[in-house]
Amino acid sequence: MKYSVIIPVYNRPDEVDELLESLCRQHFEDFEVVVVEDGSDIACQDVVMRYADRLDVRYFFKSNSGPGQTRNYGVERARGEYVLILDSDVVLPESYLEAVDEELKREPCDAFGGPDRAHSSFSPMQKAINYAMTSFFTTGGIRGGKKKMDKFYPRSFNMGVRTEVYRELGGFSKMRFGEDIDFSTRVFKGGYACRLFPEAWVWHKRRTDLRKFFKQVHNSGIARINLTKRHPGTLKLVHLLPAVFTGGCALLLAATVVAALLGCPHWYVMLVPPVLFALIICGDATCREKSVGVGVRAIAAAYVQLTGYGTGFLRAWWRRCVMGHDEFEAFKKNFYQ
Repeated sequence: MKYSVIIPVYNRPDEVDELLESLCRQHFEDFEVVVVEDGSDIACQDVVMRYADRLDVRYFFKSNSGPGQTRNYGVERARGEYVLILDSDVVLPESYLEAVDEELKREPCDAFGGPDRAHSSFSPMQKAINYAMTSFFTTGGIRGGKKKMDKFYPRSFNMGVRTEVYRELGGFSKMRFGEDIDFSTRVFKGGYACRLFPEAWVWHKRRTDLRKFFKQVHNSGIARINLTKRHPGTLKLVHLLPAVFTGGCALLLAATVVAALLGCPHWYVMLVPPVLFALIICGDATCREKSVGVGVRAIAAAYVQLTGYGTGFLRAWWRRCVMGHDEFEAFKKNFYQ
């Protein structure tokens, strides 16, 4: 068997239903599906069993241990030459597996990943959040964009690994956030070939509101410091930019308030940089999604993405690098609920 699709799931039966339906429509058929329920209160076993006559699918239930360990559990039971790690909130185009297989035939590698897109059916806020997570202006294109400020590291929502390499590396660590970057870093350190498959993209639903989005990116900022502690020398300029942006916005806001209170002429000039950034985001997102509504929402999503990550990064830097505390995460409660 060529591929084993590993799907960890926690309280998301409806999303698993959509993902399995999209797997049924794949042009390429040499694959199995392993669904691992991570101690959910709302199980998806009935949903999975509905596809037993259309897919080579197996279902497992285990106690809750987080997504990384749940993926490891699935890979231990995989029979394919490659494992494809997918989050339960993605949907695949019909050519996804075909694109993966064509890339591996053209230039074999040990690990790979693909980008994500927003489906036309997504809500305007989901499209705006997707823009904030994939735009060069917010993430530097490091999540699979054509323009990049750093090399591509496969993410767990859309990642493939040769099964024997996955097992040799010991799978995902017990990190709750940043565990996919930790794994990808170990792939590179191990000397394995890893690259981006630009045509093996998925539709990724991401968060549904800005509060959940902030929790996600704040923990991602914390994870970057935790990753730097685990892998010294991996911190790059692109990882510092959200913290610089956050600090700059805070200073501009404080200076503007002080200048206004003191009656300084033209105090409002200090608001030009953040307003200009907002206009760039709005214009780019509007053109990309062909929607002014998405463009306007993208302003809020971009500021949440940058300041959420930036505050998490600065918080972790203070606690870990200055105060010498151990690894931590901010939001213990699962932000998917």
